[in-house]
Amino acid sequence: MRFETSQNMRLGQSMKLAPRVIQSMEILQMSVAELEERLEQELASNPTIELTEIAPDPDALPERPDQGGSENAEDFSRLEEYETSNPDAAENTSESAGLVDKRDRYDYDEPRTRSTRLDGERDSKMDAMAAAPARDASLGEQLKDQWSLVEVDEALRPAGSLIVSFLDEDGYLRTPFETLIDRAPPDADGNKPDLDTMERALTAVQLFLDPPGVAARDARECLLLQLDAMEEHEEWESDEDRRETLRVARRLVDGHLDDLMQNRLPKIAEEEDLTLDEIKAGLGLLRRLSLAPARRLVRERAEIIIPDAIVEYDEEEDRYIAYLNDSRLPNLRINKEYAEMIRDRDVPKEDREFLKTNMGNAQWLIDAVEQRRRTLQRVLNVVVDAQREFFDYGPQAIKPLPMTLVAEQLGIHVATVSRAVADKHLQTPRGVVPLRRFFTGGTETASGEEISWDAIKAALQEVIDQEDKAKPLSDDALAKALSERGIEIARRTVAKYRGQLGIQSARLRKEF
Repeated sequence: MRFETSQNMRLGQSMKLAPRVIQSMEILQMSVAELEERLEQELASNPTIELTEIAPDPDALPERPDQGGSENAEDFSRLEEYETSNPDAAENTSESAGLVDKRDRYDYDEPRTRSTRLDGERDSKMDAMAAAPARDASLGEQLKDQWSLVEVDEALRPAGSLIVSFLDEDGYLRTPFETLIDRAPPDADGNKPDLDTMERALTAVQLFLDPPGVAARDARECLLLQLDAMEEHEEWESDEDRRETLRVARRLVDGHLDDLMQNRLPKIAEEEDLTLDEIKAGLGLLRRLSLAPARRLVRERAEIIIPDAIVEYDEEEDRYIAYLNDSRLPNLRINKEYAEMIRDRDVPKEDREFLKTNMGNAQWLIDAVEQRRRTLQRVLNVVVDAQREFFDYGPQAIKPLPMTLVAEQLGIHVATVSRAVADKHLQTPRGVVPLRRFFTGGTETASGEEISWDAIKAALQEVIDQEDKAKPLSDDALAKALSERGIEIARRTVAKYRGQLGIQSARLRKEF
């Protein structure tokens, strides 16, 4: 084997993304809330950028922007060229180098984004923070507080505290006693609790802690604990019929929980010598219970969604218009004094270089925000025009709208469309809807009309809602019912969509 080295020359062309082009892509992909935070960070860290206060005109109506592209589209035109020649660019844009910013302009007179902030107005963020409620106590904290107030044998208190500390977020104890004993800290004499102590401590925890069902080891025990607590309630003592219903519910949970989950009510009736009416009465009682009662102690806060755009109906022109909900964004511009300092030779060179670097970063950010606004508005205009029937009639009327079609119509790359709609929401007459929902594929009906997959799901949901619950439709029957509506899809597709909609099979939907 022989090794040798050699030198070769090769001529070629390649394009790489500059960091600032990547920044433009990231700005485009941000939601309005993320962009607001990003601009606030820039205001705090970059001394050359400032906030312009503009009083809003109450009589001004949102105008529908021009369908044309931006005059300052240098960043995105370079990105389009790169993505066209590199199909994988949309998936991997973290490696960048090379492109040099040759622009030497600083726009400090004209603001680039809208704002509704007024001179002298209080900081809305500080007001929101001051009015924010205190953090809710966690499940473990609340249960530990309850256990500290329970009057029990002091020998059980450490074991009970250990049990409470090992409860999961649903309030279940899924850790074996052996593991608990192994991890229990020894007492003053160096002893650890035994199995009998753990059993008695668990009984005390289940009996005294609220809500009933806490510290259950499985779903069956959780339901039985709740039935025990219900039986002790005064209103059951004087009503024999309701007490009988309670006994039936206990028998269902104790011996037929799997059959209940599989909706095998006739089998239960035969084995327990009960009527279907008695079983349904017991089921009605069980539906009042919870398989995760401890969650009642933890208040779940709903996710706050700030719409990035608003769609409204214009009665005069008989059309829907979309405009960006960017009034909350800070109104940024370059500081004029710092721009003049860069040209002042009396200012030390290091200071001028520092200001020039920061001013360049600020100008790139302002341009990126403006380009985001223009690109997103153009995409919104196409969506509103293409999906008018959705706004008129609802989800069942949504049309197929591939991103490639929108990209061709606007003359941009499909990856740009994908970034523009990512994590964005629209406030529409039909509620707040993810923007990406309007970009879907579809098929043709028997009449040749295009229909989206979401519209097919809506039609499937409608068919199931209208079926006879005593004789629910199988997947084959559902496919046939859709076929009668002109929608030809296979049985396995029906099963897939039914699963995506969270709809059970026909056997589980049957009502006796």
